[in-house]
Amino acid sequence: MDIKYIFAQSPPPLPTEIPKNIGQLQNFLTNVVGYLSGFLFQLIGAILLWLVGRWLINFVMGLIRKTIKKQNFDPTLLTYVTNTVTVVLQILLIIAILGVFGIETTSFAALLAAAGVAIGAAWSGLLANFAAGAFLMIFRPFHQGDFISAAGITGTVQEIGLFVTSMDTLDNVRHIVGNNAIFSSSIQNYTTNPYRRVELIAQLNHSVNPQEAIARLKERISQIPNIETDPAPEIDILEFNLAGTVLAVRPYCNNDHYWQVYFDTNKTISETFGEAGYPAPDQILKVNQTA
Repeated sequence: MDIKYIFAQSPPPLPTEIPKNIGQLQNFLTNVVGYLSGFLFQLIGAILLWLVGRWLINFVMGLIRKTIKKQNFDPTLLTYVTNTVTVVLQILLIIAILGVFGIETTSFAALLAAAGVAIGAAWSGLLANFAAGAFLMIFRPFHQGDFISAAGITGTVQEIGLFVTSMDTLDNVRHIVGNNAIFSSSIQNYTTNPYRRVELIAQLNHSVNPQEAIARLKERISQIPNIETDPAPEIDILEFNLAGTVLAVRPYCNNDHYWQVYFDTNKTISETFGEAGYPAPDQILKVNQTA
């Protein structure tokens, strides 16, 4: 008997009534044997297809894992990719097995596609976060432990998930932000570069010589711990107002020492001007102009 013919042809329908004469009984037994033999061949073929399909899926997944590991991909991304591909291949294998039993798979595939569209429409926001999480893991604009500003939140990254990213702000509050909000906004990573600039100003009285004040500040600020010497602190005249000269005070430091340098620099400005006996700046008068 041709095996291809057996798989291609559906088994004869199983009789529902038991015949009462010998001829009908023989026909009944023949139909039952034909049905069982056809079903047995289909069952054996389905089992073989399942075993071979599972072996092929494991083989393909092994190749994918080796390829991704060679590219030094993130472990979370590796899990995400392998799980997604495994589910897709298993669905295709199940559809192929249903075809062995003679079940029409075209309508089943269409139903599966329609269900996917419906789920995608219902979970559009969640899927957007999912896709953004995958891109964050691929492009890596920041890593766990980096101090960043994104989606209106500034803090230290604690965890990068497939759907959300967790950040701790400076006031020690945990923020859970959707990955799509982060990926679609401007991301500032303060940890990437080896140092950053502290932006401060120092208001002088109009009677104070600004060059003398700059020289005093440069000497004292260079003694603050954790300030970078290359580039050196920048102290220069920023602008003039009714109270006097305004100095720009800009030391550089590593991001880990930013707030220590920030507050120590403010303290040094106050102490330096106090020790020099500089008078307090005059109050700036705001003049309301009318047309």
